[in-house]
Amino acid sequence: MYNSAIQRYLLRQSQITLTPRVALIDMDGTLYDSMPSHARAWQQMMREVGVEVPIDDFFMFEGRTGASTINILFNRAFNRDATPDECKLLYRRKTELFAEMPPVKPMPGAREFLEFMQQAGIRRVLVTGSGQRTLIDRLERDFPGAFSPDLMITSRDVTHGKPDPEPYLAAMRMAGAQPNECIVVENAPLGVESGSRAGAFTIGVTTGPIPAEALEEAGADIVFPSMPYFADSLPMLIYGMITTMNNYN
Repeated sequence: MYNSAIQRYLLRQSQITLTPRVALIDMDGTLYDSMPSHARAWQQMMREVGVEVPIDDFFMFEGRTGASTINILFNRAFNRDATPDECKLLYRRKTELFAEMPPVKPMPGAREFLEFMQQAGIRRVLVTGSGQRTLIDRLERDFPGAFSPDLMITSRDVTHGKPDPEPYLAAMRMAGAQPNECIVVENAPLGVESGSRAGAFTIGVTTGPIPAEALEEAGADIVFPSMPYFADSLPMLIYGMITTMNNYN
């Protein structure tokens, strides 16, 4: 069923095999339905410094480090980068605003796809552009046993955030895996681009206002219309990878 997507990946990445051993998983908008709250917090923070930004812009910024997002906004409004002190102050304020909002919930379908990966023996590495502990510290409570604390890449672990491939390349090194042993699960174009540029089989899932076409254009090997649909389809996708490789061999 998914053989054509697998074959396209192999051709595009010049790979011979695809053996899913490690899953590299985004957090905001993928594991948690948190992007609307993040977007409102970003918008309010910028409003406080006199800059009005359309809320949908922040969905497209998803995956960038806080400093990168602030610099994009400052260059747009003031034709300059923010200073390091401004970045720290403004990101701290954005974090405060996010924490004041109602607690976000796990994304429907997230528990199910993580449970399948655990049962299938696929290691999980968190790869998030966030440095906030608000949700990272909830992972074990909301998804027991899904992530090990020593298998997490956050904004504090990289120099260049998404769409640069560095976060996913760092996650591969952390897991001791090659690109063709990894699948990436993302919901935003910048994250999809990062995973694709790192050489992994990259799965896009539409969980917000960003259309499937934007994920495809960013390099997703396959796009699912929702997280529950992805969770239901994951066993067949993994089975397709295994059978495709067995047929190839």
